[in-house]
Amino acid sequence: MALVLAGCAPAPTPPDGPLLIDGGTVVVMDEPGTILDGGGVLVEGNRIAALLAPDDPRPTGVHVIDAGGQLVVPGLVNTHGHAAMSLLRGLADDLPLLTWLEDYIFPAEAALVAPDFVYWGTLLSSVEMLKGGTTTFADMYYFRDDMARATIDAGIRAVTGPHVIGFPAPDYASPEGALADAAEFMERYQGHPTVVPAVAAHALYTTPLHAVEAAFRLAEEYDAVFQIHAVEDASEDASARESTGMGVIEALESIGALRPGTVLAHAIYLSDEDIARIAASGAGIAHNPQSNMKLGIARAAPVVAALAAGVPVGLGTDGPVSNNDLDMFDEMDAAAKLQKLMLGDPAALPAETVFRMATMGGARVLNLQDEIGSLEPGKRADIVLVDTRRPGLTPLYAVYSHLVYAVRGSDVATVLVNGRVVVQDGQVLTVNEEEVMEMARGFGARVREVMAEVAAARGGAAEGAPGEGRNDR
Repeated sequence: MALVLAGCAPAPTPPDGPLLIDGGTVVVMDEPGTILDGGGVLVEGNRIAALLAPDDPRPTGVHVIDAGGQLVVPGLVNTHGHAAMSLLRGLADDLPLLTWLEDYIFPAEAALVAPDFVYWGTLLSSVEMLKGGTTTFADMYYFRDDMARATIDAGIRAVTGPHVIGFPAPDYASPEGALADAAEFMERYQGHPTVVPAVAAHALYTTPLHAVEAAFRLAEEYDAVFQIHAVEDASEDASARESTGMGVIEALESIGALRPGTVLAHAIYLSDEDIARIAASGAGIAHNPQSNMKLGIARAAPVVAALAAGVPVGLGTDGPVSNNDLDMFDEMDAAAKLQKLMLGDPAALPAETVFRMATMGGARVLNLQDEIGSLEPGKRADIVLVDTRRPGLTPLYAVYSHLVYAVRGSDVATVLVNGRVVVQDGQVLTVNEEEVMEMARGFGARVREVMAEVAAARGGAAEGAPGEGRNDR
């Protein structure tokens, strides 16, 4: 039986009786790369029961979704982000990293991040992701119970849980505090249909190695995903060597934290030795190309080399304040083009490889490859229908080319998570989208007030402060 938090909506349940998605181009994402033009996907309960070729007999007495003219693909897997920060999207852009953090993001978080902020911000991001075809996302943020409650209400699959950082945070004053009751969260969500309990340590440059190890041990105890930011910046290895005598990847290896289900977010400044260590361990990389480019990181993650070494690599959007959208189709396009640019090779990271990163690759990074990532019988019914009957998607010659270089989240028509239709005709069915946006606008007004106070304390209005010459919608 699914465990539900007090006051939470129950996890979405599948419709009564089997459901057949029929007549579309089914992109299975199995090992051979099967595509069934005019095929069908039979869903029973929360799992895929069968794939049907065009000439296979169809079952009777089932609900039918007509997928004619649509691509039927696995739900997209976003392997890294900070969903609640959607309430700070556009607060400040085009600034040096430290200015952006210290003058805008940190003051706003210190004043505003609380359970209601996290709930509504996560709900807002969940709606955005579902409408764009993302059915699973991994998250690192504060107030884990409120984060989980929002994802349950939205009906999206979330990999989330206790978050440890080495300085006072909005929810806990210390790493020890964050871990003191963390086992309760891990227990509560064992076997939950859409919440996958995970543990996160922010990074070695913010969190002492002993605290990172304690967080990892909790993840290990529950055979859970372990998330950490790793070598996003050129200075991180030097910082880690000062505090531990080892580089970031070597330090993580020293505590046993490199293993299947460990998610290394960003992983840009990797040496050949680092890649070899990660490959040998089974740990995975969450590649966030758009966020990295927007923050002026002067190097692309070595995705091609990592894949060649056998490292699981998935895609992530990172947070909505450093991207600034959660569109995984847009992320795929950027990932492919960034590698081609940096390597000077138009054949680098072809479209099919990129789409695999966004589906099965992400599932492998999160150690969920037996449950999600492809449309194979026995897996969870996380399914997305993309409407190709649009000017920008007509005609269609190559499925993967369209999915990576042409499709955007706004082309998504229908989404199923765990066998339940949560988006139909582009509309979210689980929550009141207008109410969510109205609440977000209310938080926006509070952000403006806080930033005006911060600017006054600095002796004047900050350039480009929110609200100056902008529509609050």
